[in-house]
Amino acid sequence: MKFASALGIDLGTSNTLVYRRGKGIVMNEPTVVAVDRKNRVLAVGTEAREMIGRTPADIQAVMPLSEGVISRFTITKNLLEHIRHKHVGMNHLFFKPGVLISKPSGITNVEERALYKAARMAGFDPSNTRLVEEPFAAAIGCGLQVEAATGRMVVDIGGGTTDIAVMSLGGIVRSESLRIGGKVLDEAVVKHLRAHYQMHISESAAEMLKINIGSAFLQDEEVDMEVRGRDLMGGMPVTRKVGSEEIREALREPIKQITDRIQFVLEGVAPELGADIIETGIILTGGSALLRGLDRLVSEITGIHTDVPAIALNAVAIGLGRMIDDPPVSIRKAS
Repeated sequence: MKFASALGIDLGTSNTLVYRRGKGIVMNEPTVVAVDRKNRVLAVGTEAREMIGRTPADIQAVMPLSEGVISRFTITKNLLEHIRHKHVGMNHLFFKPGVLISKPSGITNVEERALYKAARMAGFDPSNTRLVEEPFAAAIGCGLQVEAATGRMVVDIGGGTTDIAVMSLGGIVRSESLRIGGKVLDEAVVKHLRAHYQMHISESAAEMLKINIGSAFLQDEEVDMEVRGRDLMGGMPVTRKVGSEEIREALREPIKQITDRIQFVLEGVAPELGADIIETGIILTGGSALLRGLDRLVSEITGIHTDVPAIALNAVAIGLGRMIDDPPVSIRKAS
């Protein structure tokens, strides 16, 4: 089945990517929406994120998804409607566009129905709307032969969730979803500086520390970075130099939860699939997969070669795009 004028939307907690047929990725921006008191969209993405903490009382800059699922329904619906207007067009007298939307593999039925409803109310064709598990889309985006009778393992670490899946014969054989992702890692850095230096920093500052000097495995060269925040004792602005080893320590517990769950999934697969994964390796995708040394840590813990492909950050969106022209039979039909 072909998707008329379809979009692929990787609707993430931290970032939203949109893939349009024939044009590739046409949007890659933070999942932030600035709205007025009537929830009318004033700005989306980077422009909206820059408003966080700076808006007047009658404007809100909101992240409408939390841990990979809808937390603000109306704003999510308005975001999807904005995407449809911008990338497909406002007027569709004879048809509504179809859409593929990514979802965490651990999403509940209630959360899934809310996403379907938001897409329908945003003007997408309900009979041509599909939700696709993020690791499955990521596998296709990475070019894995998911229809083959060979076990493949993908770990997609996004802003709100970590999805671990073993795939074979065009479907997910075993999966686990953790509500741990980039935002939890950022929060861990915030808590570390609060506990050790009585200093409060924003999550965006914590994210920059994580990206620039963060790691999951001992690095050959440890580095420092200055961060600005507020002293909790005196309340005044303060600047402090923080080392990469401190950030690695701050990230240790949430990273351990992810690696523990990867081991749990591996221990539960059939011996035949386990043998396949030993041969084919583990693929890490998603923004937080880019954390320095994470692939090395997973490889050391599991004993299985682990790789982070060059397209890890966009793998889900690319996979959705590839599915638009040739959707696998395993994509669920909207109910």
